[in-house]
Amino acid sequence: QVQLVESGGGLVQAGGSLRLSCAASGRTFSTYSMGWFRQAPGKEREFVATISRNGDRTYYADTVKGRFTISRDNAKNTVYLQMNSLKPEDTADYFCAANPTSSYYTVYSNAPSYDFWGQGTQVTVSS
Repeated sequence: QVQLVESGGGLVQAGGSLRLSCAASGRTFSTYSMGWFRQAPGKEREFVATISRNGDRTYYADTVKGRFTISRDNAKNTVYLQMNSLKPEDTADYFCAANPTSSYYTVYSNAPSYDFWGQGTQVTVSS
Protein backbone atom coordinates (compact mmCIF):
# COMPACT_ATOMS: atom_id res chain seq x y z
CA GLN A 1 0.00 0.00 0.00
CA VAL A 2 1.26 3.48 -0.83
CA GLN A 3 -0.24 6.93 -0.46
CA LEU A 4 0.54 9.54 -3.09
CA VAL A 5 0.33 13.31 -2.68
CA GLU A 6 0.83 15.64 -5.62
CA SER A 7 1.92 19.27 -5.39
CA GLY A 8 3.25 22.04 -7.58
CA GLY A 9 0.23 22.84 -9.70
CA GLY A 10 -0.96 26.36 -10.34
CA LEU A 11 -1.67 29.05 -12.90
CA VAL A 12 0.98 29.81 -15.50
CA GLN A 13 1.08 31.69 -18.78
CA ALA A 14 1.56 29.88 -22.05
CA GLY A 15 5.24 29.22 -22.63
CA GLY A 16 5.95 29.01 -18.94
CA SER A 17 7.09 26.12 -16.76
CA LEU A 18 5.93 24.20 -13.72
CA ARG A 19 7.38 21.29 -11.80
CA LEU A 20 4.98 18.84 -10.25
CA SER A 21 6.00 16.61 -7.38
CA CYS A 22 4.44 13.43 -6.10
CA ALA A 23 5.48 12.29 -2.64
CA ALA A 24 4.88 8.67 -1.71
CA SER A 25 4.52 7.22 1.75
CA GLY A 26 6.10 3.99 2.82
CA ARG A 27 9.50 2.40 2.40
CA THR A 28 8.88 0.52 -0.84
CA PHE A 29 8.76 3.39 -3.32
CA SER A 30 11.56 1.87 -5.39
CA THR A 31 9.40 -1.18 -6.10
CA TYR A 32 6.86 0.90 -8.04
CA SER A 33 6.86 2.01 -11.62
CA MET A 34 5.40 5.51 -11.58
CA GLY A 35 3.24 7.43 -14.00
CA TRP A 36 1.64 10.80 -14.54
CA PHE A 37 -1.81 11.16 -16.06
CA ARG A 38 -4.05 14.16 -16.62
CA GLN A 39 -7.72 14.86 -17.04
CA ALA A 40 -9.10 18.01 -18.59
CA PRO A 41 -12.68 19.15 -17.89
CA GLY A 42 -15.14 17.03 -19.84
CA LYS A 43 -12.44 14.71 -21.15
CA GLU A 44 -11.15 11.25 -20.38
CA ARG A 45 -8.07 10.73 -18.24
CA GLU A 46 -5.01 10.45 -20.47
CA PHE A 47 -1.49 9.19 -20.10
CA VAL A 48 1.31 11.77 -19.84
CA ALA A 49 4.56 10.06 -18.81
CA THR A 50 5.94 7.04 -17.01
CA ILE A 51 9.23 6.02 -15.43
CA SER A 52 10.59 2.62 -14.49
CA ARG A 53 11.45 1.50 -10.97
CA ASN A 54 15.12 2.33 -11.32
CA GLY A 55 14.56 5.48 -13.39
CA ASP A 56 16.46 4.12 -16.38
CA ARG A 57 13.48 4.05 -18.72
CA THR A 58 10.92 6.71 -19.47
CA TYR A 59 8.09 6.99 -21.96
CA TYR A 60 5.97 9.98 -22.96
CA ALA A 61 2.74 10.75 -24.71
CA ASP A 62 3.37 12.32 -28.10
CA THR A 63 1.56 15.46 -26.99
CA VAL A 64 4.18 16.23 -24.33
CA LYS A 65 7.33 14.66 -25.76
CA GLY A 66 10.18 17.15 -25.84
CA ARG A 67 8.44 19.50 -23.40
CA PHE A 68 7.88 17.40 -20.27
CA THR A 69 10.44 15.37 -18.30
CA ILE A 70 9.64 12.73 -15.72
CA SER A 71 12.21 11.84 -13.07
CA ARG A 72 12.35 10.20 -9.68
CA ASP A 73 14.39 10.29 -6.52
CA ASN A 74 13.99 6.98 -4.75
CA ALA A 75 15.86 8.24 -1.70
CA LYS A 76 13.19 10.94 -1.29
CA ASN A 77 10.24 8.75 -2.32
CA THR A 78 9.31 11.35 -4.92
CA VAL A 79 8.55 11.46 -8.62
CA TYR A 80 8.65 14.70 -10.56
CA LEU A 81 7.17 16.07 -13.76
CA GLN A 82 9.01 19.05 -15.18
CA MET A 83 6.72 20.82 -17.64
CA ASN A 84 8.20 23.38 -20.02
CA SER A 85 6.76 25.33 -22.93
CA LEU A 86 3.30 24.91 -21.49
CA LYS A 87 0.29 25.34 -23.74
CA PRO A 88 -3.34 26.12 -22.91
CA GLU A 89 -4.22 22.57 -23.96
CA ASP A 90 -2.06 21.27 -21.09
CA THR A 91 -4.67 22.64 -18.67
CA ALA A 92 -5.91 19.71 -16.59
CA ASP A 93 -5.83 17.98 -13.24
CA TYR A 94 -2.60 16.00 -13.04
CA PHE A 95 -2.43 12.71 -11.17
CA CYS A 96 0.48 10.52 -10.24
CA ALA A 97 0.05 6.78 -10.02
CA ALA A 98 2.03 3.80 -8.75
CA ASN A 99 2.31 0.34 -10.27
CA PRO A 100 3.83 -2.38 -8.07
CA THR A 101 5.96 -4.34 -10.48
CA SER A 102 8.78 -6.83 -10.23
CA SER A 103 10.42 -5.42 -13.36
CA TYR A 104 13.14 -2.84 -12.91
CA TYR A 105 12.86 -1.61 -16.48
CA THR A 106 9.26 -1.85 -17.65
CA VAL A 107 7.18 1.27 -18.16
CA TYR A 108 3.40 1.37 -18.36
CA SER A 109 1.22 3.83 -20.27
CA ASN A 110 -2.22 2.39 -19.54
CA ALA A 111 -4.14 3.54 -16.50
CA PRO A 112 -5.45 0.07 -15.46
CA SER A 113 -1.84 -0.99 -14.82
CA TYR A 114 -1.69 1.36 -11.86
CA ASP A 115 -3.04 0.30 -8.47
CA PHE A 116 -2.56 3.50 -6.49
CA TRP A 117 -3.48 7.08 -7.36
CA GLY A 118 -3.05 10.50 -5.83
CA GLN A 119 -5.80 13.10 -5.50
CA GLY A 120 -4.41 15.31 -8.24
CA THR A 121 -3.08 18.83 -8.60
CA GLN A 122 -4.59 21.42 -10.91
CA VAL A 123 -2.60 23.03 -13.71
CA THR A 124 -4.05 25.98 -15.60
CA VAL A 125 -2.24 27.49 -18.57
CA SER A 126 -3.52 30.85 -19.74
CA SER A 127 -3.13 32.07 -23.30
